[in-house]
Amino acid sequence: MSTARAERLVNLVLALLSTRQYLSAERIRGIVPGYADAASDDAFSRMFERDKTELRELGIPLEIGRNSVFDPGDGYRIARRDYELGEIELAPDEAAAVGLAVRLWDSPELTGQAQGALVKLRAAGVEVDHTAPPVVESRVRTEPAFSPLLAAVQARQAVRFEYRRPGSPERLTRTLEPWGVVSWRARWYVVGHDRDRNAPRCFRLSRVVGEVRTAGKPGEVRRPENVNLLEFVAGSGSAEPSPVATAKLWIADRRAAGVRRRAKLTGRLTVDGVDGDLAEVELYYPEGAADWIAGHGPDVLVLEPEVLAKAVRERLYAVAAQGDRP
Repeated sequence: MSTARAERLVNLVLALLSTRQYLSAERIRGIVPGYADAASDDAFSRMFERDKTELRELGIPLEIGRNSVFDPGDGYRIARRDYELGEIELAPDEAAAVGLAVRLWDSPELTGQAQGALVKLRAAGVEVDHTAPPVVESRVRTEPAFSPLLAAVQARQAVRFEYRRPGSPERLTRTLEPWGVVSWRARWYVVGHDRDRNAPRCFRLSRVVGEVRTAGKPGEVRRPENVNLLEFVAGSGSAEPSPVATAKLWIADRRAAGVRRRAKLTGRLTVDGVDGDLAEVELYYPEGAADWIAGHGPDVLVLEPEVLAKAVRERLYAVAAQGDRP
């Protein structure tokens, strides 16, 4: 919106608020700055119609009527009772909660909205105590994935990201049609349709690894009606998945401490003259464990399952091939 039009709309609102009578279009044209610039009656009519539409879209209630039966046409005014903000009453604990909420949001996306709400409450005469001691210890912090996921929700666009289980280096690529981002117990979650599982799922943002990439065109995602995202997260989002496979490994002595922390030692074995332990590791995302195990090089050998051993060997061969290049 141009500055001139914005000023004209403000002047129009002030004029219609300051009168109890209905002002005709011609009267408005003569007293509201900006309308005198109209080159013709038709130009003024088009300008005035656009401004009325703009005010209605902004939620400003325009009243249309006549002061008497002798008026040749309709007039306009804004009733203060409909325009002005009603009295807001907050109990002391409610006002303290508002102030606390402003302090809890720790992200550029939410801080501006929270501060804006605070300003509006103060402008309405509500004293909000933002220095009250917090009733909770944790802060609601956003994660790097928050902004791109929120943008995808607003654009109704699918996304793809790598996701890990807590305490595990396993990663799995997920493609999600996001429905919304919600906070539950001081943690952020994204809820949507998981294309890989063909089912609704929620993912904790702190477990999203790396970049969130778009995977489709804007407007393709359709959020189901009557879905309660918070209830979905509360009911199923916090549940941890069960292990789907067990890998049998050989781990060289005093090596691969990260693998050892997750492993259950079951015996001893010597491989090519190197002593080590036999171990079992429960896997939640077997297809994402190959990178993790291959990163330990010759210190970890996969004995079972064969599909995991093959995947690790392929990664090691690829690294070796790169090392042979000049």
